[in-house]
Amino acid sequence: MARTLDDLIAQVIGLETCLYACVERLAAETDREALHDLRVATRRLRSVLRPLRGMPAVDVLNQAAADLATLSSALRDLEVLILELRSHGLDRLTPERERALRSGYAQLLLAPELARLFQVLDAWPHLMRVNEREGLVAGTRKAIGKSLAKSRRRLEEALRDPAHDRHRLRLLIKRLRYGLEAYPDAVALDAKTRRLLVGAQSALGKWHDNLQWLARAERESDLRPRVRAWQVALHAAEVRADRVLEKLLRRLA
Repeated sequence: MARTLDDLIAQVIGLETCLYACVERLAAETDREALHDLRVATRRLRSVLRPLRGMPAVDVLNQAAADLATLSSALRDLEVLILELRSHGLDRLTPERERALRSGYAQLLLAPELARLFQVLDAWPHLMRVNEREGLVAGTRKAIGKSLAKSRRRLEEALRDPAHDRHRLRLLIKRLRYGLEAYPDAVALDAKTRRLLVGAQSALGKWHDNLQWLARAERESDLRPRVRAWQVALHAAEVRADRVLEKLLRRLA
C-alpha cells in the first residue's frame, strides 16, 4: 500500500510543479501554449484522483481542480478562435479579442480558484499521510483497477449506442485516456487501442471546435464570413471522427 501511495503523491507533486511552471509562463506571456498546458495538467490531476473519489482529501483537491478548469474553459476557447482566425489571414478580427484574452489571463492569475488549488496541493501530501495512518487508503490499488475498468466499459457502451452523443464520447475518451496515462498498468489495453483513443480525442476536438465557432458566429456578426467554411469543416470532422470511433469500438469489443 505504501508503494501505491508513494507513487500517487509523486504524481500529484509532479503535476503541481507543472502547474506552477504553466502559471509562470502565463504571467510572463512566453508562449501561447501555457494556458493549454495548464488545463491539460489540471485534467491529468483529476484523472489521477478519479479512482479515489469519496476520500475527503481527494474530493477537496478534485473540486479545486474542477473549479479552475471551469474558470479557464472560455479563455481557452477564445485562444483557439484567435489562432483559427489568424491561420486564415483574418488578423483584422483579432485585436479586440486579443485584448479580452490578455485581460482574461490577468484575471485568471489573480483568481481565488487558482490560489485555492495551490493551497490544497501544498497540504495534500500531508493529508494523505494522515489518511494512511488512519487506515483510510486501504484498497487503493483495487480501486484504481476497478475505476479504469468502469471507464472502459462505459466508453464501449456509449460507442455501441447508434444515437451516441459526441460530446459525451469526447468526455469518456478523455477520461479513459488520461486515466490510463496515470495508471498504465491498471488495465490491459494494447498500444494500438491507446493510439486510437488519442486519434478519436483529436478528431472529436476538431469537431467540437467547429461547432463552437459556428455557435459564436450566431452571436458575433464579424465571424459570419467563416460560417460556410466551418460548416464544411464540421461535416468533415464528423466523418473523420465516426471512422476513428468505429475502429476504436472494434478494438475495445
